[in-house]
Amino acid sequence: MDSGFGYFATDDAVRPDVLARLVEQRGHTALLFTEHTHIPVPPGGQTPKDEWGGDLPRRYWHTYDPFVASMAAGAATTRLRVGTGICLVPEHEPLGLAKTVASVDNLTGGRFEFGIGAGWNREELRHHGVDPARRFAVMRERVQAMQEIWTRDEAEFHGDFVSFDPVWSWPKPAQRPYPPILVGGAGPRVFDRVLAYGDAWLPNYGPGILDRVPELFRRAEEAGRDIAVVMLSTPADPGALEQCEKAGVARVMAWLPSAGYDWVQRAMDAFENALADLHGE
Repeated sequence: MDSGFGYFATDDAVRPDVLARLVEQRGHTALLFTEHTHIPVPPGGQTPKDEWGGDLPRRYWHTYDPFVASMAAGAATTRLRVGTGICLVPEHEPLGLAKTVASVDNLTGGRFEFGIGAGWNREELRHHGVDPARRFAVMRERVQAMQEIWTRDEAEFHGDFVSFDPVWSWPKPAQRPYPPILVGGAGPRVFDRVLAYGDAWLPNYGPGILDRVPELFRRAEEAGRDIAVVMLSTPADPGALEQCEKAGVARVMAWLPSAGYDWVQRAMDAFENALADLHGE
């Protein structure tokens, strides 16, 4: 079980390249960046809420583009895996997104990981011309269309939401057949999505999540697939980390604060201390 971090890379916190060097120096495997293109202003200018009704922190509308952040992080390191955690696929046009993913993977020497999700902010999705009720179907077609682009010299796709005649598009990703696709979410049909077009499940740690891992592994085995579990939001707690390890989680990832260097280092220290306790170091 390896380790890494998720990060809201904001314009008022530690830069992606600076953080990436620190994460690599301290021996972790990966750094994933979040995405929101924007956050719609609520009526009356009230504090935005998440889908559960809680106040939304300002970091949600101060994030750098995750692909720019990934490229900065990748250019500043030599081994660290970088990527999105998560990219809101329905908010992107697939021909352009396919080229962006392939470009970052190519320029980082095959170190990109494509964490994806359909999004929860319905107004944000509507601003991108997407019906929130169809967002998962839109995501499926856009991912499948990109897989065609990444793996074929002449790619063609015709679906309900994506349609194009044969196209040429290079560069192709450095990783074959394409960067690993980490499917976020924890809804009742998430395993259908993981098995249809993903390489790993990328849930947030929480009640009952680990109880679902055996079902995923069973279904993956039945389908002849090798599916990994990458756990976001893993707490700095040796007991939780031990449960992840026993469940077969491939990588645990904690969130780092969107803050100054000292705050980030303290958060990393806490997570590393919990990992050390797990292994009796």
